[in-house]
Amino acid sequence: MTPPLRVLVHGGGIGGLTLATALARSGHQVDVAELRDELEALGVGIIQPSNALHVMREIGVLDACLEAGFEWEVLTICDPAGATLAKIPQPRMDDAPSNNGIPRPALAKVLSAAATAAGATVRFGTTIAELADDGEGVDVTLSDGHSGRYDLVVGFDGIGSPLRGRLYGDAYTPEYTGFANWRVTLPRLPEVQGVVMSAGNLKAKALLTPITDDLMYLGSVFAEPEDFRPDPERAHEQLAERLAGFGGPIAEALAQVTDPAAVVYSRISQVTVEEPWHVGRVVLAGDAAHASTPHLAQGAAMAVEDALVLAQSLDSAEDVAAALTAWEERRRPRAMWVQALSRAVLKQETGTPTTPEEDELLKIGIPGAAHVLVKPY
Repeated sequence: MTPPLRVLVHGGGIGGLTLATALARSGHQVDVAELRDELEALGVGIIQPSNALHVMREIGVLDACLEAGFEWEVLTICDPAGATLAKIPQPRMDDAPSNNGIPRPALAKVLSAAATAAGATVRFGTTIAELADDGEGVDVTLSDGHSGRYDLVVGFDGIGSPLRGRLYGDAYTPEYTGFANWRVTLPRLPEVQGVVMSAGNLKAKALLTPITDDLMYLGSVFAEPEDFRPDPERAHEQLAERLAGFGGPIAEALAQVTDPAAVVYSRISQVTVEEPWHVGRVVLAGDAAHASTPHLAQGAAMAVEDALVLAQSLDSAEDVAAALTAWEERRRPRAMWVQALSRAVLKQETGTPTTPEEDELLKIGIPGAAHVLVKPY
């Protein structure tokens, strides 16, 4: 499309800021509405696999991500006692690095700076109050009183997406998987030069992920009742109870967890919007459309892929409708495959019965999935 578009991105997380940067770099006018007052409080660390780093290169922030994080190339698999079972080199997408661990606040700073430098406007502490799509454009009023008319509104507003509720009501609410993620940031152990994952017959897994030269995070997944929440006074002890069967580097890391407030707990849920991801000129992307479990470390990668492909589609298609159709035709099969395989891996690692369809997916394995995902998106 030749004329610059005016686009509102609802959500200033990883996907939303990536889209804002890509569009603004192409000359489009972009506003980002972010409910939070700042982008600092974003939890612990994140893995950027090679396909995500490929996107970061495309929007001009690869070097900044690598400088703020910890680049790594080998996945180490251990048994619960800590003995090394395998070291698996990780594939690359084109000339992007294999993986980068990075603190979420650091990544937020990189992407926010890039979006602003490209010309996007980030409006903090605001959300959509009113929205009216007349087919030719979308009139939006934000909760801070700002109003405007946009050619497109994109919801990168997460698994609890308010915009999804506007489009589909309660048809696609998050589905709790029965499992939860425990994470805590710690000083990096010298031997943790890449992800160290320990799994076995404990119906659980634990991993250590380097995110800077000085820091790593300990993450673990356990079955938890839907209404369970850690005790604020003894969350570190509850985590230790769940990891009592692990030795080696997991146990060494766990010994450093002494502050209950440092433990981050989140239920693992997923969302699958089965209808088209766009209604008129309003579109959902990332976790708002297809949230998956974290077992392939591809949630944020799928969001940034969504963002880059949407920007490319808007630049190349004849009109907005054609761009959204082309975008979803490219993105839905890949995102749904990641979601299905990730859920199957969760079941496999926790001893949960799998379906025949999931058994077929599991034949590819995590190394096989990594090789598929470094192919063009």
